[in-house]
Amino acid sequence: MLFSNIENKIVIEGRYAIMGIVRIEVFREDHMKKLLVTGGTVFVSRYIAEYYVSKGYEVYVLNRNTREQSKGVKLIQADRHHIGKALQNMHFDIVIDTAYSSNDVSLLLDALDGYDDYIFISSSAVYPEYAAQPLKEDTPLGINTFWGKYGIDKIEAEKTLLKRNPNAYILRPPYLYGQMNNVYREAFVFDCALEDRKFYLPKDGKMKLQFFHIHDLCRFIDILLKEKPSQHIFNVGNKDTVSIREWVELCYRIAGKSVEFVNVYEDVEQRNYFSFYNYEYYLDVSKQYEYLQDLKPLKEGLKESFKWYQNNKNKVTKKPFLEYIDTYFGYDGNF
Repeated sequence: MLFSNIENKIVIEGRYAIMGIVRIEVFREDHMKKLLVTGGTVFVSRYIAEYYVSKGYEVYVLNRNTREQSKGVKLIQADRHHIGKALQNMHFDIVIDTAYSSNDVSLLLDALDGYDDYIFISSSAVYPEYAAQPLKEDTPLGINTFWGKYGIDKIEAEKTLLKRNPNAYILRPPYLYGQMNNVYREAFVFDCALEDRKFYLPKDGKMKLQFFHIHDLCRFIDILLKEKPSQHIFNVGNKDTVSIREWVELCYRIAGKSVEFVNVYEDVEQRNYFSFYNYEYYLDVSKQYEYLQDLKPLKEGLKESFKWYQNNKNKVTKKPFLEYIDTYFGYDGNF
C-alpha cells in the first residue's frame, strides 16, 4: 500500500490516488528500490543501511551528519526533530525507523511526502518484567522497571505508528549483537579476555540471555517486504538461550583465552560491573520461525563481532565496568 502526504490532501491506496472525491489511477514503473533509514550512523541503523546498499538499493539516511557516513548511502542532513522540508517531493518504497518516542514517529510521518512500507524497530523492553513468560506478541504491554523510560517511549511510539498506519510492521528484538555493536556487551568481555582478567560473574552464572544477530534482523525485514504477512507485530530472536556463564566462556574462547570466574554473591548492583541487568526474560519467537529458521549460530556471530571490534575499539561506548571492578572488588580477584 502507498501512503502520500502531499499538502495533507492526497491519500494513495494500491494503484489509486484519492483527492477529495476524485479517484485517479496511478501507474509506477519498475525502478531501483528507494529506502529511507533514520539515523544510519550507529549499530542497528548503520548495519541496516549498509546491508541494503550491498543489495543494490538506493539508500537514504536521515541524520545530522555529525558522524562518518557509510559508503554508498545518500545523506539527507536534518535533525529528525526539525526535519522541515528535507523529505519534500520524495517517495520511498521502504522506511525503516529506529525511533525512540511517539514524537519521533509523528514528526517523521508528518515530514514524509510518501512511502510504501514502514518498518519500526521496537524492543522487548515494551513488556513488563512481571508478565507471564514466554512473552508473546499479544502479551499486555507495560512499564518495565529495568528499562524504565526507554520501554515506555517505545510503547508510545508503537501506538502512534499503528494509529496512523495500521499496515506498518513492528519488530521486537531481544539483545541485538554483531558487527558495529557500539553497546559495551560482548566488547566488555573481549576486553577482559584480552587483558587476561578474572571475570566477575553475577551469582552462579545461570541467568539466561536471548540474542538476535543484526544480519538476521535484516533478513527478516527482507521476508516481511516480500511476503507481506497479515500479522504486523513480531517478536524476533533466536529461540535458543544461553546462560551468562556460557556466553562469557564463549567470548573468552573466541578471543583465544580461558576464563577464571569470581562469582559475585554480594548485594551489588549488577550493572555496575556487568553488561546486563539482573533480569531474565524469554520471547516467544515462534511466529518469526514460521518465516525464518536458519539463524546465525551464536559462536559464528560472536567471532564476527570480535573481528570487527579488534579494528573498531573506538566505536564502542564503554562503561566503567573495569574501573568499578578494580575499585570495589580489588585487583587480586578476592573480596
